[in-house]
Amino acid sequence: QVQLEESGGGLVQAGGSLRLSCVVSGRASDTYTLGWFRQAPGKEREFVAGLNWNAGTTLYGDSAKGRFTISRDNAKDTVYLIMNNLKPEDTAVYSCASKIRAGGAHYTARWYDYWGHGTQVTVSS
Repeated sequence: QVQLEESGGGLVQAGGSLRLSCVVSGRASDTYTLGWFRQAPGKEREFVAGLNWNAGTTLYGDSAKGRFTISRDNAKDTVYLIMNNLKPEDTAVYSCASKIRAGGAHYTARWYDYWGHGTQVTVSS
């Protein structure tokens, strides 16, 4: 199994920045894609960014392009989501997830096998 734990959420003003962390433990090497998703109240879960574990290639959803960066600290098995120029519409619970199979669209939540509990990000206007 893969265990995931997020941290780094909080309250920030519009235009500010946050860095979210996702510590991957257990059988971390089973991960094919590590994804960040977010879900706002009343909305569907949305793909934000992802990283192919072995290849290191990065993936971004439309909402993240140009503002968010996903990166990995190999020594710590930690994946970061650096969010800049935050907007009120970025307010959501952010969760990291592990997809252990190569197949399945990286932007579709149902293909992910393991999930963290999430961390709340609130952006005030």
